[in-house]
Amino acid sequence: MYIAMNRFKVLPGAESEFETLWLNRESKLREVPGFVKFHMLRGPGREGHTLYASHTIWESPATFQAWTKSEAFRAAHGSAGSTRPLYEGHPEFEGFEVIQTIGAAD
Repeated sequence: MYIAMNRFKVLPGAESEFETLWLNRESKLREVPGFVKFHMLRGPGREGHTLYASHTIWESPATFQAWTKSEAFRAAHGSAGSTRPLYEGHPEFEGFEVIQTIGAAD
């Protein structure tokens, strides 16, 4: 498995608009080979921003890479800069290959 995360530093007062944007966007992820699950996470408020992270689980690093080169990826990110600035700078990407998983049923 592979986990792809983007961290967003959302500006004070823009949290509701940022969440609404994500909650109302059309996602095609279910149609993408290798996609497993998506989460949008709201983190702590810090000085000057509230931390958010998108957390996507993929079957493998290869399926994630294929998604980033797909038409579905371009369509999903095509309007990324079209709203007023809601967060500082660019999202910070972090990718992780899963080396261990422990679940409640294991």
